[in-house]
Amino acid sequence: MLVGEEYYDAELEEIKRRQMEALLRKQEEARRREEEAAREAQRQEILRRVMTPEARARLANVKLVKPELARAVEDYIINLALSGQLKELIDEEVLKEILYTVDVRTRREYKITFKEKR
Repeated sequence: MLVGEEYYDAELEEIKRRQMEALLRKQEEARRREEEAAREAQRQEILRRVMTPEARARLANVKLVKPELARAVEDYIINLALSGQLKELIDEEVLKEILYTVDVRTRREYKITFKEKR
């Protein structure tokens, strides 16, 4: 019966090992989510300091329609703020200009061609 006990112990150890790995994965994922939430809170705080409420509202509306454009504009504004290039708050008019500039730079042109069947 010693062989059966060894098999049982090995199986039990394997189950324990898998459970420990699953627990470690969950902890790592929770840590990653917390770090991402902290980074996003920091981004929002910078934007809150350098933009008027109206401009933030407009950017939030853009984010609903074009999240990738809004993210690119946020990145641009944050880089300006961190490099000290902003002299005053960004209002709605300045934000419109930034939106246009970033949109033109990041826009992809699509060309669709149709081939006739013969």
